Amino acid sequence: MRRSGSEPTQARSPLRLRLGLALFGVVWGAGAAFGFAWAGEPGWAALLAFIGFLAAVDAVLVIRRFRQGARYQPGRDVPPYDPHERHKRRR
Repeated sequence: MRRSGSEPTQARSPLRLRLGLALFGVVWGAGAAFGFAWAGEPGWAALLAFIGFLAAVDAVLVIRRFRQGARYQPGRDVPPYDPHERHKRRR
């Protein structure tokens, strides 16, 4: 495969997939925890509830990252990053 040199500008973020997987984990973990609790298996129910909780935390972090935007900068003293300008200066 030949490189075009524009990979950084055409890169896709995996955040949407990660959010989908996290939401699937929340639903799956909560449903399985409920099922095991109903079946009288508190150990398995607790484990799967914990997995659902971790997936919920991951979903919250992904949503937070979405709200920060694509060009989020950590502070006012950090200039905006422009990959095109950086690439031009190297030559």
